Amino acid sequence: MSEVTVRTLAKLVGTPVEKLLEQLAEAGMSFSGPDQLVTPTEKMKLLGFLRRTHGKSETAAEEAAPRQITLKRRKVQELTVAAGKSKTTVAVEVRQKRTYVKRSVVEEASPVDAEREEALRKLEESRRQQEAEEAARLEAERKRAEEEARRREAEEAERLAREAAEARRTDEPAIEAPAPARTPAAPPRTAAPLPARDDKAHRHKAARGHGHREGGEEDEGRGRYTGGQLHLSDSERARRGASRKKGGKARGPEHGRQASGQHGFSRPTAPVSREVAIGDTIVVADLAQKLALKGSEVVKALFKMGVMATINQTIDHDTAVLVVEELGHKAVRAHEDDAELALQAHAEAAQGTPEPRPPVVTIMGHVDHGKTSLLDYIRRTKVASGEAGGITQHIGAYHVQTPKGVISFLDTPGHAAFTAMRARGAKLTDIVVLVVAADDGVMPQTVEAIQHAKAAGVPLIVAINKMDKSDANPDNVKQGLANHDVIPEEWGGDTQFVPVSAKTGMGIDALLDAISVQAEVMELKAVRDGRATGVVVESSLDKGRGPVATVLVQSGTLKKGDFLVCGVQYGRVRALFDETGRQVSEAGPSIPVVVLGLSGVPEAGDDFVVVEDERLAKDVAQQREAKRRETRLVAKAGSRMEDIMAQMGQGGEQQVLNLVVKADVQGSVEALRDALTNLSNELIRINVIVAGVGGITESDATLAAASKAVVIGFNVRADASARRVIEANGLDLRYFSIIYDVIDQVKQVASGLLGVEVREEIIGIAEVREVFRSSKFGAVAGCMVIEGVVKRNKPIRVLRDNTVIFQGELESLRRFKDNVDEVRMGTECGIGVKQYNDVKVGDHIECYERIEVQRTL
Repeated sequence: MSEVTVRTLAKLVGTPVEKLLEQLAEAGMSFSGPDQLVTPTEKMKLLGFLRRTHGKSETAAEEAAPRQITLKRRKVQELTVAAGKSKTTVAVEVRQKRTYVKRSVVEEASPVDAEREEALRKLEESRRQQEAEEAARLEAERKRAEEEARRREAEEAERLAREAAEARRTDEPAIEAPAPARTPAAPPRTAAPLPARDDKAHRHKAARGHGHREGGEEDEGRGRYTGGQLHLSDSERARRGASRKKGGKARGPEHGRQASGQHGFSRPTAPVSREVAIGDTIVVADLAQKLALKGSEVVKALFKMGVMATINQTIDHDTAVLVVEELGHKAVRAHEDDAELALQAHAEAAQGTPEPRPPVVTIMGHVDHGKTSLLDYIRRTKVASGEAGGITQHIGAYHVQTPKGVISFLDTPGHAAFTAMRARGAKLTDIVVLVVAADDGVMPQTVEAIQHAKAAGVPLIVAINKMDKSDANPDNVKQGLANHDVIPEEWGGDTQFVPVSAKTGMGIDALLDAISVQAEVMELKAVRDGRATGVVVESSLDKGRGPVATVLVQSGTLKKGDFLVCGVQYGRVRALFDETGRQVSEAGPSIPVVVLGLSGVPEAGDDFVVVEDERLAKDVAQQREAKRRETRLVAKAGSRMEDIMAQMGQGGEQQVLNLVVKADVQGSVEALRDALTNLSNELIRINVIVAGVGGITESDATLAAASKAVVIGFNVRADASARRVIEANGLDLRYFSIIYDVIDQVKQVASGLLGVEVREEIIGIAEVREVFRSSKFGAVAGCMVIEGVVKRNKPIRVLRDNTVIFQGELESLRRFKDNVDEVRMGTECGIGVKQYNDVKVGDHIECYERIEVQRTL
C-alpha cells in the first residue's frame, strides 16, 4: 500500500519519529501519533516544504533547467550498387540534427518570432510541394530507364545467339562472348569505386549522384538510394524527389533531414506519468525497466532515501512505492498470486458439514517436570527413558484411546532453547496442560508456557506432578502460578488444578476428566468429509524413506494417494503411519500422522492443503518459493546507511565463527540456529552458514572447508564421502545428542577464537621516605611498603603527584643488607630502580604484574 504510518516513513527515510512529526507540523499537517497513516498527497506536501526550506524552490529548479536541447544522430553504412554485371560498394553516411525548445520559451517569444515562424511554415509548404513534383519526375525517369535497360539486354542476348549460331555453322569452336561494351556516349558514373577518402565532399557526392546515368540506364535498386535517403520510406523519397525537380537541382541531404520529421525524434509535449505495478518485493532493475529509466537513476533515488541497494538487489513494496512517487509516477499493487487464489477457491469449494472432533492437547512445562512421563503413563509406553539426557528435544504427536474418548496429545520440549517449538505447540492446540513439579515450583519455562498459552488464547489446565514425593508442596505451586494470573478454581479463578503422579498414576483419571469437560464446553467441531487441511508438527529427512513430515489434520480426511501442497513443498501421499509406526489408509480431524511422498522437507509450522491435481500443487509451491527467496533477498539487501556506518566503525575487530549445523528434525534445527546465533556479542559473531535436516553430506563438508567452519551434527552422522573431505581438510567435526552440550562447546570454541587478554594487576605500592646514593646502584630509595607486596623482577612505575614519570623494572630489592624476593606491607626496604636516578622523597613506586585472561562469551 502507498499509505504508510509515520513510524514506518521515519524508518524508511532514516529520520527520528519525533523529528518527522515536527517537520509534518511545520508543513501544516498535524498528526496525533506515530501510528497515524500518511497519504501520498501528504508525502508530496512534506517534500515540497523540505525543498523550500533548503532553498530548492520549483521556480529555481525550472530556471536551472536547459531552455533547449539539440540531439544529433549519425549513421554510416555501405551500399552495394549493381552496374551491369559488376558491383560497386558505396559508403553512405546519414546525419540528423534536431533542436527542441521548451514550450514555455516558445510561448514567451516576441511577435517578431511569431511572424518568422509563419514565414518558415509557408516556406516549408512550398518546399514540400516542390519535393512532390520532383518525386513524380524521378519516378517517370526511373520507369524509362528500366524499359531502356530491358530493351538493351534483349538486343544483347539476340546478338550473342546469332554469333553462336554462326560459329556452329562454320565448325569453329564457340568462344565465350566478352562482357558487352557500353556505348561511349553513356558511361556509367559508378563504374569505378570511389577513392578511399573520408572526405565530407566525397561522402555527400557518393550519397547523391550514383543512381542516375546520363544514358538513361539505371538499376531498379539504385533509384531508391539516391540523395542520401537510405533511412526514408518510399513516399518520403518521392516527395523529396519532386521538390528537387521543381527547384532545378537536388538539395543536400542535411536540408532534407532538417525539413522532415519522419523517422526522427518526436517533440516532447509533457512529462509521462506511468502506473507501475509492484508486488511484495521487486528487483531494482525490474523497477527501472517499468519506469523507463536507467537503473542508475533508481539507485540514486534509493540512495537519497537512505537505502543502499544495487541494481541487482531486491527492495520491499513500501520502499518501491516511495521511489516511484519520488520519480513522479503512480504505484499500484500487483496481484501475482494467481495460484494462491486458485488454491483458496479450491479450498472454499470443498466445505462440508462440521462434526464433533477429538480435542488436541499440548503438554507444556519446565524441563524435567515430568511432561513426557505423564504422557507415557497415559499411553502405557516408555518414551522418556529413550530420550538423550532424559529431555525431549522435538515435538512428539500421539493420539490415544481413553475411557473418555480419543484425545490427541502434543509433547513439547521444556529446554530454554526450544522456545519456538513451545510457541508452535500452543498455536496448534485446543487445550494446554501445564505440568508443574510439586517439589520444584514455578520455573522460567513454566512462565514462558503460560505466556504462549495466553497468546494463543487457549484454555489452561494445570497438572501438579510428582505428588508422590515427600517434599511435594502444591500450595507453593498454586501461589507461584497465582502471581502470573493463573488462579485456581478453589481460589475463585477459572483454571483447573489437578494433582497427579506420573509414577504411581494418581490423578490421571481426574486429569482426563478435566480435559473431557473442557472439550465439551468448547464444542469442538470440524468437517470430516472433503479434502484435508492441517499443519506440519515436525519434519525430518529419513535416509531410507526421504522427506518425512508429521502432520496434524485439522479438517477433512487425509488419504493415501492425495496430492497436497505443504509450504514450499508438494507431492503425493505415498504412505501414512501413526505414532506406533503402523501404516494407516486415512486420518481424520485432530489425528496426527506421518506423511511420506513430499518433494522436500517442509518447515515445521507450515500449513498443508490437499488439492485436486499435482499441477496446482506444483504452481503454488513454486510461487511460494519465489516469494520466500525474494523475502530473503530483501532481508540482505537495501542496508541502511546507519548499519553500514556502524559496521565501518567496528574496524574489522569482530571475530567470526562459522558453523555448519545439521540435525535430525526441523524443530531442532530452528532451536540450534537461534540458540547459537544469540551467543554473538561485540567481540565475536556466530554465523550459521548452513542449517539443515539430515546427515552431513559431501557438499556440507566442502562448504565448511571453503568457509573454515566447524561442523556440528545433532543426532546425525557424516557419510563416507563427507568424512573423507573432513579428514583431508582437517575440519573440526563434533557430534552431539543434547542441546546444552552444543551450546557449551560452541562457547568454548568461540572463547578460544577470541584468544587471551593481557591485563595489568597492581600488587604493591611503596612510598619513598629517603634517598641514598650508592656507587654501585646510584640512587637507592629507602621506602615503606604501604599497600600489597613489592616483588623483585616485576615491572614498576614511579609516580610523582599521582602522575607516572618513569616506567621500568626493579634492579635490586634489599631488606637491610640482604637481597630479598619480596617485601610486604608495613615493612621498610631499599629499592634500586634500573636506569633511573631521579627518585625523590614522596614518590610512590608502584609494582605490578601482567596476567593473561582467557576471553569468554
